[in-house]
Amino acid sequence: MKECITIQTKKNQVMIKIKEDAEQKQILAELKRKLIELKKLYQEDNTPILVTGKIFKNQEMDQIQEVIQKTLSVNVEFDTPKILGLHGIKKAFSKEIATSETKFHRGSLRSGQKIEFEGSLVILGDVNAGAEVLAAENIVVLGILRGMAHAGAKGNKEAIIAAASIESPQIRIANIVKEVEREEFEGNIKTCAYVNEEGQVVLE
Repeated sequence: MKECITIQTKKNQVMIKIKEDAEQKQILAELKRKLIELKKLYQEDNTPILVTGKIFKNQEMDQIQEVIQKTLSVNVEFDTPKILGLHGIKKAFSKEIATSETKFHRGSLRSGQKIEFEGSLVILGDVNAGAEVLAAENIVVLGILRGMAHAGAKGNKEAIIAAASIESPQIRIANIVKEVEREEFEGNIKTCAYVNEEGQVVLE
């Protein structure tokens, strides 16, 4: 079995790079082995560790952090954002999303309400103005989308936004923001938004 982890030691940081196609079970097993060697380098040092190379779910990050901190009492950081939204994006990536984990929300969202999810979100109702929907992958609204929608919020430019009618003043896919002009709505219902080959959010 090929190794999926490489460790680089720098003056102010130790970097643990993990291959993007590595499975979590393999990562944890290999990490436990390599941490024994890494501990010899540490001795009294408390240099922080940065885990990079793969986009992780929150649960996976927690598991990796727990394994590291059982061996080393050091600060562990990830270049995978722990929060959704534009400020959390540190890395753009594309992956197959057709089989993404999906959460269903029954009912409409009122102004001030906000829903976030690590996979795709399906809203069984409207998303009213002042409401927010953020998903790491796709957003599907069975009603009218008037609030703010941010799909692919961890950087996935393959994500889409779909609704019975998209009427939001602003939508986001990955780190791309589209301000929607009122003229785009007049006489033409928009039901889908995606990122085209030029890297622009397109409404159709």
